[in-house]
Parts: sequence; C-alpha cells; structure tokens
Amino acid sequence: MSYLELRNIKKSYYLGNQEFPVLTGIDLAFNQGEFVSILGESGGGKTTLMNIIGGLDSNYSGDVVLNGKSLRHDTSKQLDAYRRQTIGFIFQNFNLISHLTIFQNVMVSLQMTTLSHREQEQRAHELLTKVGLKEHMKKYPNQISGGQKQRVAIARALASDPEIIIADEPTGALDSQNTQEILQLLDEIATEGKLVITVTHSQTVADYGTRIVRLADGKIGEDTTIKKPYTASNANELSTRTLKFGATLKMALENMRYNLKRNLLIVFGAAIGIFSVIVMLGLGNGVQGYINHEIYSQVNPNAVQVTKNVSTDSSPDMNKISVSGKDKSRIKDIKNVQSIDNGFFVQGGSQLRQGRKTASVSFMQTYNKTILSKSISKGKAPKDGQIMLTKEIAEKFNKKNPNSMVGKKITFYQNTLDKQKRPVVLSKTLTVSGVSKANTGSTSVTYNTMKTIYQDKGLTIKPNFVTVEIAGNVKNVKPVTNKIKAFKNDKGKAAYQITGVGGFVDTLNTYITLAVNVLATIAGISLLVSAIMIIVVLYISVSERTKEIGILRALGASKGSIRNLFFSEAFFIGLFSSVLAIVLAEILQMVANNIAQSGINYSIMQISTGNLIFGFVVSVVISLLAALAPAGTAARLDPIESLSYE
Repeated sequence: MSYLELRNIKKSYYLGNQEFPVLTGIDLAFNQGEFVSILGESGGGKTTLMNIIGGLDSNYSGDVVLNGKSLRHDTSKQLDAYRRQTIGFIFQNFNLISHLTIFQNVMVSLQMTTLSHREQEQRAHELLTKVGLKEHMKKYPNQISGGQKQRVAIARALASDPEIIIADEPTGALDSQNTQEILQLLDEIATEGKLVITVTHSQTVADYGTRIVRLADGKIGEDTTIKKPYTASNANELSTRTLKFGATLKMALENMRYNLKRNLLIVFGAAIGIFSVIVMLGLGNGVQGYINHEIYSQVNPNAVQVTKNVSTDSSPDMNKISVSGKDKSRIKDIKNVQSIDNGFFVQGGSQLRQGRKTASVSFMQTYNKTILSKSISKGKAPKDGQIMLTKEIAEKFNKKNPNSMVGKKITFYQNTLDKQKRPVVLSKTLTVSGVSKANTGSTSVTYNTMKTIYQDKGLTIKPNFVTVEIAGNVKNVKPVTNKIKAFKNDKGKAAYQITGVGGFVDTLNTYITLAVNVLATIAGISLLVSAIMIIVVLYISVSERTKEIGILRALGASKGSIRNLFFSEAFFIGLFSSVLAIVLAEILQMVANNIAQSGINYSIMQISTGNLIFGFVVSVVISLLAALAPAGTAARLDPIESLSYE
C-alpha cells in the first residue's frame, strides 16, 4: 500500500452557472523518499492539486488516502492537525510574515509543536543553520534576498518535522544559482526519507527529482520514474497542537510594534474615552466629599431630631405634641439607635435684652447632639444657666465684635400661656456661653435650663422633640430614619417627622451620584466612538494581514487561533489605552488638587482604586467586544484565497 494515494480526484470552478473543470480524474500514488515533480503549463491544475494534497481545499470529489486513512470526511480541525503534523509548505512567493524576523518566522511553526520553548528555539537555530542562514536570524524578510527567503521558507516547512513537503514553484522567483541551491536542499530533504512534491512548469526542476508526473487538461498525461526513490524514514514522532493563546499574544504585540506610530494614535484615541469617564467619577467623588466635609464640619450627621406628626393649628394640644416614654421606647428598640435625648423648642414670642438693646428670637431650642462643638466660633456649648447665641443675634448687641458677647449676662423673655390659658411672660438672666458660626445652629440653652425657666412660673414642660443619635457609619442613618417614618399613628398616618442633616446628606449624595453617573455616561459616549474606531482598525488589520492569515492556516493554525490573534491585538489596544488613560487621569488629579488646595483647602478630585479598576476593565472589555466581528471575519477567511491575496 502506498503512503499517499489520490483516487479519482475531480475539481471544477464555477462562474455563475458555468462550470470550468480543472481536474477531471487524478489517480496517483506516492511513497516516502520520493522527490516527485508535477509538471504542467500554467492554469493546468497543478496548484489546485497541491492544495487538495495539502488539506487546504476539501471541496472536491474523489478521495485522498494517507496511510490507508481517508481524508475525505475529515473536519476542519482534523485538516488543521493534518497540515501541522504531516505537511510542510514551500511557496513560490516565500510567504514570510513581514513583521516577524527570520527566526520568528520559523518559530511560528515550532510554536505549534509540543516541544518546550527552549527546544523550539534550539531547533529553529539548527534549521536556519542547516539552510545557511546562521548569520541572518535577526533580520526581517525585507532585509534578505529572494534565495535567502526561500531558505527561510524551507526551514519553516521542516520545523514540525512533517512527512510531506509540498513546494509550489519553489524556484520560480530565483536565479539559476539560487535555483540549484534550493533544489539541492529539497533533494537532501528527500534523502532523509520524506516525500517531496514540487509543482513546477520547469523541466530543469522536474529533472532534478526521482519522478516526473505530467499534468495536461486536468489528467495525468505521463508518470515517469527517473531515479530510484530514497529510503523511507521512520514515522514522525513530533506531536503538534494549534497555536497557544500566549503565542498569539506575542504575534499581536510584534505586529503592533511593527506599526508603532499608527497604533500609538489608536491607543491615544481610545484612551480619551476611558480618561473622561475616570475623571468624571473622580470629580464626582471629590465634589461629594467636599459637600459632605463642609456639612459634617458644622453638624453631626449621625444625629436626627424626631417630632410628633400632628396637624398644625394656632394652639396645638401640648400633650399631642409631646414625645412620650412609649414613643422613645419604640424608637430606642430600632437597630443602631445609640441614644435618645429630650429636647424642647419654642417658636416666636422670644426676646433677648441687654441694657437698652433687644433682639427678637424667631426660633429657640435646647442644645442637642445635632450641633457640633466645632460649629462654635467663640466660647463653648451652653451648660445649665447659660445660653449660646447665633452670630446674627450676637451682632445685634455688638456688630463690630459679636464674639465679645461671650461671658456677658443677657436676659431671656418668652411669652406663653399658664395653666388657665392666660398670657404670662417667662424671664431668666443667663450667661452667654458661646457664639455659633454664621448660618449654624440656633439660639439654645440646655433642657434643664428651659425646664427651670418654666418652673419659675409654676409651669412644667414635656419634650416636644427628641434627638436620636445613630451608631456607626452615616450610612446607618437612612435605614434608621426609614424605620422611624414607618411607624403609624391612630389615623394610619406617619407618627413622626424627621429633621436633621444625616438623612438630608444621604439624599444629597444620591442626587450627586446620579448627576455624576449622568456626566460619566455622557463622557462614556466617547467610548462608543472608541469602539467603532477599534472595529475599523481591526478590519483594516484583517485586510492587511490576510496573507499572514493564509500562511498561518497553511501551517496548521486553527480558526480559533486566528480569532485569538485579533482578540490579542484588541486586548493590547484596551490594555495600553487604559494604562495611558489612568496615567493622564492621575496627572490631571495631581494638578487639579494642587489648585483646589490653594483655593478651598480640599482635594476636589478623588479618583479611587475602584474607579481605576473600572476604567481598566471597561477599556479591555470594550476592545474585546469591538474585536468580535473582525476576529470572526478573519477566522472565516478561505486559506487558499488568503494566500493569493496581494
């Protein structure tokens, strides 16, 4: 049984409905150690026959049998393995990958073997030395002669130690001296027991082999043995595999380096979108932090005031307004409630007097934990028998130096009703304990002081609000206030009303976050532009690298490897774009915060690690998504058409 058999191979091409037969019934048998020249005129079907033998073309009738096994019904993956393991191609136009060095061109084929990386490099050195290119390994294809290019092609064809070498017009582009040298190399390969099949129209080349097969009008016109075949070699033991993802990554990186200027522009364009999103998110963090900082510097966000929810009228029932022990107990039982303090406020009818100067107080309440000590510009919080003034009230007594009121005596007056509903004036001389900053807090005394003022006229007070302090992070404020609001009164309405900055800040932060997300989304539109740009660039890359795709497929690379090649390129675009965007964003943050520190004493841009990770992930994911269509197109390219692409 012959090593390789062609049984009644027929092949036609079609133009519309018109059939053009190329091969009309080829029957041939080949054995290892033969150097067979398939001779014929141009257009006679020689290359078509080569493609069928090499597993590049499966659209034919008849059968190709290798070692007794038919290839006719092999899948695409099986044919890829057949080309990797069994076939070594040598092309008339050399078909070297231009952006790879001579050494790397040979390594491409070796990377589809199971040899270790060190063994691959060692074999590449040996093969290039064998074909006389030891001193040229680091050169690129455009830096060597035609004869040297063909030697590289021969070394690459031998890399995976295939049993069949197919050479398509191997000397067609060479002068007579190089022709003799290449034919001698091919003859040496045949002496090693491999099957060498050359496709040629040159009688000189044909006469160099052991056998000549003449092809005419799609049939075998003559089959002549001119020399005894060489001794067959042992079976090939070098196992193969398709290109690993790491190998496609390296090839993509080499291609990007080869087209460095263009790829730098692409990376810069793609980085703009990621940069915009990162900056918007960082600016949002800074603005939110600044607003919270300003608010928290004045009031305690973890303290809220709770009042009874009653209908408003001219003379409300004090019992309905008062917060009872039962009210406090149900609030105290809520998770994260740390403490509850009694409070009392009066609205209108209050007046302060010092000598001849007076000041009306529209609202006065007992001092509570919603007010921070740092909100006091002068003095300190009131104790029993003391009063803290707002800056506006203090200015009515001393406009030039309101803080000078601290330590001075002032008389408080309050109009109210006694137990018989008769008007009565409450009064009490108090010491000014401190003055609050502008627009902060209210005129206030302690709860005991307020209770004493009423007791002096035989009146008693009950708390008409309580201050609830919430433990832990400010994020605990909203859940607690939501539970307080959920309580219902006898009429099925909300039992309590909430005041205090904690809930307000939480709502404000929600609005700020929403606004920032909207701005980031608008900035993200540039990501869509980046994605379109990457798609266009990758389609251009597919067009530019069509021949490279054909070469890789001929060497046995699978469709998946071709797809990975372009995903790798997209990955690097996304990676480098995100790195550039992060660097630019960090530089802008440093500049912006230096300016902001001198103006508002706060870092207005706060790009978090999460923002950077988000930008990185989005950049890579968008690039990979953009590669879906181009990579799919590249994987579906016909290897024969790709090899003939110019």
